[in-house]
Amino acid sequence: PIGAAEKEVPVPIIESKVGKYVTINGKECLNLATMNFLGMIGKQEIEEAAITSVLKYGVGSCGPRGFYGTIDVHLLLEEKLAQYMECEEAIIYSYGFATVASAIPAYSKRGDIIFCDEEVCYAIQKGILASRSTVYYYKHNDLDHLVELLEIQATKDRKNPKKARVTNRFLVTEGLFINTGQITNLPRLIELKQKYKFRIFLDESYSFGVLGENGRGLTEFYNVDRRNVDMIVGSMEFSLGSVGGFACGSSFVIRHQRLAGQGYVFSASLPPLHASMVLKAMDFFNKDLFSKLIENCKFAHQALEMIDTITVAGDPLSPMKHIRLIDNNSEEALREICTMARENNLALTVASYNSTELFKKEPSIRLTVNTELTEDEITSSIKSIADIIEQYISRDISQESAR
Repeated sequence: PIGAAEKEVPVPIIESKVGKYVTINGKECLNLATMNFLGMIGKQEIEEAAITSVLKYGVGSCGPRGFYGTIDVHLLLEEKLAQYMECEEAIIYSYGFATVASAIPAYSKRGDIIFCDEEVCYAIQKGILASRSTVYYYKHNDLDHLVELLEIQATKDRKNPKKARVTNRFLVTEGLFINTGQITNLPRLIELKQKYKFRIFLDESYSFGVLGENGRGLTEFYNVDRRNVDMIVGSMEFSLGSVGGFACGSSFVIRHQRLAGQGYVFSASLPPLHASMVLKAMDFFNKDLFSKLIENCKFAHQALEMIDTITVAGDPLSPMKHIRLIDNNSEEALREICTMARENNLALTVASYNSTELFKKEPSIRLTVNTELTEDEITSSIKSIADIIEQYISRDISQESAR
């Protein structure tokens, strides 16, 4: 049941597809909150693939992969993802969150060591917690701080070489951080890996289909050998517009998850309609599509930086832009601005975090960019946002003066 506190806050109700436009509480808005980066939601061909799949297989799989839950489209999708990512093998999960949260504890156990960026997403935090490993968090994208932690561990290892020989070391990070919109310096991490001997697990949930000439993510973006990354994890819930997640790498690494990945072993497998949707969505992948997204990201970033009442966090190439007020950047203020934006036919959202996040997050409006937006729409919507913020600040000043 909804409590009294929740009833006081009007809940935005979605009444349409979450595409370029979305109807919220009866009002059609330009969608600047969606993670549908490549515009896959609403494509007729993808919907037809889903309908065909439902007619052939039914709605659900009704079993884990090892117990009559493996369907031919699962195998086709795993093969296609492995080929696309230029890896030996891929594995798919039925839930994006569970992918990295299951993959980490499949390898790292009690007594092992994990080095991790403090701004990683909640799913990674839960995966690390489930592993019961010793974890050292380094400051966000601060690889000098990471080196300090690695040196401290190296000193401990030299003092106790017997223990060091049986201790596995991992580095877990995101390619493109949802919480900041920043990009990881992968080439430097690989240099550190070779020096300090740890394995790299890279979550590409938000960089897959975004970075790289062919959308292959961070390894393609930096033109580094994928074999230097021990495991790549991704979501099919953003650029692919479906449900589920995947992990890819060497066959030796990936096959271990088929017995040890709890989200794979004990959960019902991905509904075949979603696997069919991803297979069809990947047919739309092309260089022009990824180039269009990056152009829109840079254009929006430049336009947002012209607003002198806000700060914009995130790499210019990131489709996720975190907007904060220079003065009075409270969650309450940002939510009010989002409400005012909806009244002006713009869908924005305040970035939400779980109460058990390890590190406190500064409130922000998370504006997202996608391929379906035109430059005129980006320009006009950001101008509207600037006007709305100006209206809010003026109103806030007037209320303060009245007191």
